[in-house]
Amino acid sequence: MTPHIRAGRGQIAETVLMPGDPLRAKWAAETFLDSPELVNDVRGMLGFTGMWRGNRVTIHGSGMGMPSLSIYANELITKYGARTLIRIGSAGAMQPYVKIRDVVLAQTASSLSTPSRGILRDINFAPCADFGLLMAAYAAAQTKANDVHVGGIYSSDVFYDERPDLNEQMTRHGILAVEMEAAELYSLAARHGCRALAVLTVSDHLLTQEALPASDRQSSFGDMVEIALEAAFA
Repeated sequence: MTPHIRAGRGQIAETVLMPGDPLRAKWAAETFLDSPELVNDVRGMLGFTGMWRGNRVTIHGSGMGMPSLSIYANELITKYGARTLIRIGSAGAMQPYVKIRDVVLAQTASSLSTPSRGILRDINFAPCADFGLLMAAYAAAQTKANDVHVGGIYSSDVFYDERPDLNEQMTRHGILAVEMEAAELYSLAARHGCRALAVLTVSDHLLTQEALPASDRQSSFGDMVEIALEAAFA
């Protein structure tokens, strides 16, 4: 056990999918895993372990933002032996050709700062996805109805951003979408020799102000979960 995860020895799989919302972790586990077992509920952050096509998988919430994800990813890696971590979550599109419900595979993740900045203070470290996972996810996404985009994303420190000038520069430099966790996940994976990827569903659009209706989110996010699972075990 750790301060934030009560799972016992052997209850966490080497492959972990990490949605931000703990209730989405519950939904994904109950929808896609066989015999999901609740292995964590400390502070309401739910984690489940079950089987997918004969492979053990844990789906564990990360909370919102890089500091929260850093806590859970650190403990999952260093205390429970997680080796493949895939963020599954929503993102806001920053390019006109990226549409609502599209899938974004984050090849790189730019940020103003991350919890790892204290270690990497002398260099602008460029966190990136595991290439094998990225290729496998791209292949899996071709069988889905969504359009898929591969490239750089922006991991923001804040949800209510008051820097329109910064968003304009992200768009100008080809950033596909914005979210709040991937840059720290990629940094931690690099530090500990793990595989990491962020598979994101576009739920909002910063340019058009469109938003995916709440009633449509579960079905659209289901494609993202399937892509992540297929990539993990390709």
